[in-house]
Amino acid sequence: MQANSSILIADDNVKTRDLVSAFLTYQGYNIACPEHNALFFDTIQKQNVDIVVADIAHLLTTIPDFLEQAATINPLLVLIAYGNSGDGMKFDSCENVFTLTKPLNLDELESLVMRAREYQTLKTLDAEIGDCDQHQVLSLSMIGKSAPMRDLFGLITKVAASNATVLIQGESGTGKELAARAIHQLSARNRNNFIPVNCAAIPDDLLESELFGHVKGSFTGAYANRAGRFEMADKGTLFLDEIGDMKANLQVKLLRVLQNREFEPVGASKSQKVDVRIVAATNKNLEEQVAKRDFREDLYYRLSVIPITIPPLRERREDIPLLVHTFLARFNADKRNALKGFSREAMELLCSYDWPGNVRELENLVERLVILKGSGFITPVDLPERYLSGKQPSPAPPVAEQPSPSDIQLPEGGICINSAVDEFENRLILQALNRTGGNKKEAALLLNLKRTTLIEKLKKKNLTFSEE
Repeated sequence: MQANSSILIADDNVKTRDLVSAFLTYQGYNIACPEHNALFFDTIQKQNVDIVVADIAHLLTTIPDFLEQAATINPLLVLIAYGNSGDGMKFDSCENVFTLTKPLNLDELESLVMRAREYQTLKTLDAEIGDCDQHQVLSLSMIGKSAPMRDLFGLITKVAASNATVLIQGESGTGKELAARAIHQLSARNRNNFIPVNCAAIPDDLLESELFGHVKGSFTGAYANRAGRFEMADKGTLFLDEIGDMKANLQVKLLRVLQNREFEPVGASKSQKVDVRIVAATNKNLEEQVAKRDFREDLYYRLSVIPITIPPLRERREDIPLLVHTFLARFNADKRNALKGFSREAMELLCSYDWPGNVRELENLVERLVILKGSGFITPVDLPERYLSGKQPSPAPPVAEQPSPSDIQLPEGGICINSAVDEFENRLILQALNRTGGNKKEAALLLNLKRTTLIEKLKKKNLTFSEE
């Protein structure tokens, strides 16, 4: 789910508005639909809207100076505008506007929403980093003073000076994208685009078009030419996150780009040259994937010219107090709260915990505590139960260790088999979520399900996962 992301939908066609609203709500976004245009900007302000999804004609007819007003309220507001072919030309000069053509394709809309969120993140970081020196760039991007982090900072500084392809490896939540952004900001390419792509978050049938773009008429729904991420990253850096999830057919095409520095948009008849630095990242062991023939060996060696490993948080525990205080200051400012800090006992518990979710888990915990506590000091009684022992909870037994059918005894009075099967399935789903710290994608892998199937089951069963 896309927590804390609010989207405003504006369309005078009620059916379209309801369809888009239902689709994005299902994807986990907070949706706002103002009843009257007079409430449009009031809603944006009150609900901290990040993205506007709107019909271009409806938007400009009702609010001709929309862009000027939006800029005064929130410079990071992004517009996803859809309409008939040619309508998007009105926004060609606006870098914070992404356009779609009618009829509306929901998969493409989802892809553009992700791109809009990435754009906001990029602009926020760019504003913070500005013209900082080397030390400031690293301290703004990644937090840590431990020996492993000092070694990492030194390696990033050396790598940034070259144009070599980089492969960043590390567990989920360690900050692989932050390392990639630091490499870009410290490089000679820092005046050009840093374009991130999450290869696991984009449906397989859309990823090729997302990377290489497409020409009009190349497939159903391709109503206009569209630039891909490679073209957007020309002279800059392309960050391919979760590269280990890329399918074999796209691995071949990526290899060609790395070898020849050219690509073909989907449906195009000729290649297009590109000058892009590739930084890839994965939480998987690519060497093992190569051995199992799940990942091309030649592509692996092309990507790992310079390998970088981000240390997990449990291997740099001395950074935990610094991270906690940094997150505390940020969320106090964001939430307008006045939480003073953590007691010595609470901090000791955090420092002795194993942090399977790494820095992301710690950041989420601090945000939750700032919201719930609001003021005063955090003591052990305020911490969720899993952190009180100071150790990671014992992992749930793997599915293979579940009782075999011969071990299950039928009660004398009989049983409702549908209820029993449903309860067993619920237990497995919650165990998988517990083991992955609530990460639905990783939990789905443990259960051999698609992520969307798992989400559908959670909604249908009304299951909620609590870390406490």
